[in-house]
Amino acid sequence: MIEFRGVTKQFPDGTVAVRDVDIVIPPHKTTVLVGSSGSGKTTLLRMINRMVDPTGGQVLIDGTDVATVDPVKLRRGIGYVMQNSGLLPHRKVVDNIATVPLLRGESRRAARAHALELLDTVGLDRSLADRYPSQLSGGQQQRVGVARGLAVDPNILLMDEPFGAVDPIVRSELQQELLRLQGELGKTVVFVTHDIDEAFLLGDQVVIMQQGGLISQAASPAEILAHPADSFVADFVGADRGKRALHVTEVDGRRVVVDADGRAAGVLAS
Repeated sequence: MIEFRGVTKQFPDGTVAVRDVDIVIPPHKTTVLVGSSGSGKTTLLRMINRMVDPTGGQVLIDGTDVATVDPVKLRRGIGYVMQNSGLLPHRKVVDNIATVPLLRGESRRAARAHALELLDTVGLDRSLADRYPSQLSGGQQQRVGVARGLAVDPNILLMDEPFGAVDPIVRSELQQELLRLQGELGKTVVFVTHDIDEAFLLGDQVVIMQQGGLISQAASPAEILAHPADSFVADFVGADRGKRALHVTEVDGRRVVVDADGRAAGVLAS
């Protein structure tokens, strides 16, 4: 379990990125931090592995204040996946995945063998192992990034807008892949996005943040849609504009779900 207790982050220029945050991130679930640019969601995520330290409050993992843990040791035990994959361009795919296990003292043979297994896990062919990142598509690079994040079998996986730089079709494929992986592995995932639809698709818990690093609401997608905490949340998720109000119509004998603007949203299965 990850817990934020009265956490604030103020940068030297006076900017307050996160203000008085109290939130619990449950284990073995996906929590999505969602908000516009400047809402503090990435700052909050990076406090978990001490890439950013708070100026007030505590961040605890299983009851231990991360401020008392060596940051390098902490980071090597937490998976981290970023936008644009962050792969090392001069290293082959297999060596990118094996980076942290090697740093932790694992033998090269064992690290490489595990890296090949992780290619299977994220749905990539092992023939890609000896290619360089530049020889992969954007979607393949992101899958390698996820494999690298899983390389030390971490309990916690941090994902900072990992699918933001790929096209919509690939993004949808990666989202489904993450849902599959989470179903199999049951990690504690903290995922950052600015896309509320992505947040609702992936999140067991969705944390909606607004400018100034304030949390507006933290709940399941269903609870947020049913009971938005305030007008900001209602507007952000589209509830107050009827954006998510769906109804059923018949087209050529099939029941089609359409939104408030008449756009097709899906087909009802019989």
